[in-house]
Amino acid sequence: MQMAISVDTFFLKPDAQGTLQAQIQQMIAEGILSGRFHKGEKLPSSRKLASHLRISRITVTLAYTELLANDYLTSRGRSGYYVSENAPVPPIYAPVHQTSETVDWDHAISQRFTGGDTPEKPQDWSKYRYPFVYGQADATLFDHANWRLCALRALGQKDFSALTTDYYDQDDPLLIEFIARHTLPRRGITARPEEILITLGAQNALWLTSRLLLDQNRKAAIEDPCYYAQRDILRQSNCQLAQVSVDTDGLPPANIPPDTDVIFTTPSHQAPTTATMPLSRRRDLLDRARALDALIVEDDYEFEMSFLAAPSPALKSMDQDGRVIYVGSFSKSLFPGLRLGYLVGSEPFIREARALRASVLRHPPGHIQRTAAYFLSLGHYDAQIRRMASTLHDRRQVLEEAIATHGLTIAGRGVYGGSSLWMRAPEGINTMELASTLRDESVLLEPGRAFFAGPDRPHNYYRIGYSSIPANRIEQGIKRIASAMSR
Repeated sequence: MQMAISVDTFFLKPDAQGTLQAQIQQMIAEGILSGRFHKGEKLPSSRKLASHLRISRITVTLAYTELLANDYLTSRGRSGYYVSENAPVPPIYAPVHQTSETVDWDHAISQRFTGGDTPEKPQDWSKYRYPFVYGQADATLFDHANWRLCALRALGQKDFSALTTDYYDQDDPLLIEFIARHTLPRRGITARPEEILITLGAQNALWLTSRLLLDQNRKAAIEDPCYYAQRDILRQSNCQLAQVSVDTDGLPPANIPPDTDVIFTTPSHQAPTTATMPLSRRRDLLDRARALDALIVEDDYEFEMSFLAAPSPALKSMDQDGRVIYVGSFSKSLFPGLRLGYLVGSEPFIREARALRASVLRHPPGHIQRTAAYFLSLGHYDAQIRRMASTLHDRRQVLEEAIATHGLTIAGRGVYGGSSLWMRAPEGINTMELASTLRDESVLLEPGRAFFAGPDRPHNYYRIGYSSIPANRIEQGIKRIASAMSR
């Protein structure tokens, strides 16, 4: 069945030049040349278009006839007029720019969010032969079939209300119940539904938290290096920011400034060094927060990817004061585009976070929540985690052997696993330039400069992810990195 072009897309400009017939020709030709009208699409009948434009039908017919002669249109017997297969249609839709803006946007925009530290990542990363990229999904490890079945089930009549209801400030009860009964207990956390909020990924959870807890009169302590988007979020809150250098065990509690109000940390796998905070330091961090009367925001980063040993208990599970706010996500363990995470905290905090979320986006889509709830509750999620853990374990062994063979230096590796290694190049090597050079050799790696704060950021760190590269390509990719460094 051929697509039909809506008659509502046609209108005559009051200040247009030329005859009505010429205006119609120009209107249709521009639609084709700009890519708005595609080959094979049917145009409105001459009668319908004439009635819509309130002009004579013969005028439209003459315009169609002229376009037919120029091979912009083709006629199919009694069926009507269609965009010709020979019409000069560009491959990409590029609207014709017909206005000249006069707004001074430098003056009109009162607050800016560009210019942060988030580096550009190639959208075509999967086309590279050696994609040591972090945080992307490996299609070969994802359970497409069962995810599709869960999505279809969530579209069924039985789940019609979950699909169509405006929850306003609520969440899918099935998903909340699974998180409360299954996900959180594995981290040693007990929480009631009133203490859980679904978010659009961990980053959205961190944004909600910073908006509620921080302003220009409060201070936040953050790890250095750290997840660059987290630093940008805190800068946007206009709070005072203390950058605390991490060591091989993560965030040192003793170095947190005495006037800190909120502490942000990634104890399971520090981002990006992958350092795992020992149990003793976790206790020290809770004691330090209690002494400062500070809150802790725990981003339980990649705890699911603990394939070398069982993960340490979450900070939230050790919290006796209710001062830890827990951030979790399914986006890393399922796929990044899912954008599904959750916040766990004391009821007064979650109540305010729920209200803030409602004012910005109301709630994450009900169909996505219900699909995820089925995928989790039917055991598919656990099966996928086991499959990913086994594969990542194998890739990690191959990667570390290749790194040792070619003389590269690991600066940090997660005690329990993870999906990346934090690397250090020799002094004098700029990994941003290195990454640019390696792209020509079909190798992708992530420069480390963006993770650090301050003007004197080191240039010789980089991150190697192994979640998206097959094991049989790892050694050759590492060889190319080492060769590029030696040059």
